Amino acid sequence: MAIESTMLALGTPAPPFALPDPASGATVSLDDVRDAPALVVTFLCNHCPYVQHVAAGLAALGRDLAAQGVGMVAISSNDVATYPQDGPEQMVAEAARHGWTFPYLYDETQDVARAYSAACTPDTFVFDGERRLVYRGQLDDARRGNDLPVTAADVRAAVDAVLAGRPVDPDQKPSIGCGIKWR
Repeated sequence: MAIESTMLALGTPAPPFALPDPASGATVSLDDVRDAPALVVTFLCNHCPYVQHVAAGLAALGRDLAAQGVGMVAISSNDVATYPQDGPEQMVAEAARHGWTFPYLYDETQDVARAYSAACTPDTFVFDGERRLVYRGQLDDARRGNDLPVTAADVRAAVDAVLAGRPVDPDQKPSIGCGIKWR
């Protein structure tokens, strides 16, 4: 069943995180991206068909944002006891399979997902240089079955506005995806 994002209030400060990156063995925190002019945080999981649909678009977005000096992290918060295919080893394989160059972090306690009010996968948040929420919701209008290309246009427009010092359009659409698998 598809779930929509909860649409956390714009202006909310980025909740802190310090999570393991299974691919590198490092812990990645909000402080690690403090110098980036913008930050994109997206909640994903391995098995979700909505994430699979946008996986290549996420890879392109990650590469493009890195070239602009923008920080990006993905976080998997699913309960791996019930969904073992979303475990850390499988996350490493999934990121490699899709060419994701951004850290794909493991939120075992699910505390970070709760702090962000993440509801579904994918669920994306854009923060400005002060780490205030300026965008939350869908990557773009592409959906499984509607034949629109995955461009991440909505997220790109928000990041472009932040980088140009312009306000981000407050008319934002929620993401739609699989609900986060809570314990």
